[in-house]
Amino acid sequence: MSLARLGMAVMPLDNRRDVLVSVATQADRLGYDLFLQNETWAYDASILLAEMATRTRRITLGSGILGVWSRSAGALAMMAASLHALSGGRFVLGLGASTPPLTEGLHDVPFVAPIGRLKTTVTQVRALLRGDRIPLAIAAAARPLKLNLPPVPDLPIYLAALAEGSLRVAGEVADGWLPFLYPRDRLKDGIALLAEGAARSGRDGVRFGVWPTIPTAVAEDPGKAREDAAWFVAFYLTTMGPIYRQSLVRQGFGRVVDAVLAANSPKFVGAVPPEADVLLDQLTVYGTPAEARERMARWHAAGADVAVVFLRANLGPEEITATLEAFCPMLASRGR
Repeated sequence: MSLARLGMAVMPLDNRRDVLVSVATQADRLGYDLFLQNETWAYDASILLAEMATRTRRITLGSGILGVWSRSAGALAMMAASLHALSGGRFVLGLGASTPPLTEGLHDVPFVAPIGRLKTTVTQVRALLRGDRIPLAIAAAARPLKLNLPPVPDLPIYLAALAEGSLRVAGEVADGWLPFLYPRDRLKDGIALLAEGAARSGRDGVRFGVWPTIPTAVAEDPGKAREDAAWFVAFYLTTMGPIYRQSLVRQGFGRVVDAVLAANSPKFVGAVPPEADVLLDQLTVYGTPAEARERMARWHAAGADVAVVFLRANLGPEEITATLEAFCPMLASRGR
């Protein structure tokens, strides 16, 4: 079993800047390994990460994730190099293809050929971070430029991916994988697809980081913890478009996905019926502090290098601290 490396992230619906920064600083103080800041339609993640970099000491900070449609490869490379410098080398660039509603509805950019866009963006960002000129893909007749910054060729790039094609691309061009709502017992299948992509691009034997973000609900009352975990699953399957439903159906969970949809129709109630409990087991961590630690350990055993505790939006300070502290025995057990 791998060491119990743990990360933290907060649901993107939480737009309390002071709370997000506070979670990162608490996680740093308690010995967590990673904090991921998501970006959707609220704060610019790079600005928050810059503030976190100045207020933390040792924790790795990552964008988890930035869509490849909202910034050019040049802007992403400049941002990554700047955060690398500001954090003292503690920054990881997390990218993803995002979704059509966010890409088109906020950024006014057509969501076309997302896997190709993902691969091209990573290739261009890597070139710029190496100190090379950007390999132009659209304005091919222009004179390609490079950054006026010191090269940072080893800055890690992680990709969010659910489908087989995007996982193979991650294996071709990335350093690691950021799965979300990807079943725990299927992590090995995703890792195999990463290896396929690596072999396809001549990168056989590359060791990829696997950092799943796991909806987490901890409470002294096990029933309350289950209820909160069920809300997470029901919310993402019924409210956030078809991407997570489709991914789970492809992996053989169609019947229980349908059960969740039926339980939340015609009105969303945040329910996962007992016949769909497998989704709570495979997608979340929940229970009393001891039960949550036991369930979290299963993610490490399944192949997670860093298991990322994912907090529900708008929790109170006591709930946040209690959840953070619930996993401290796992961090202490490795001799931090």
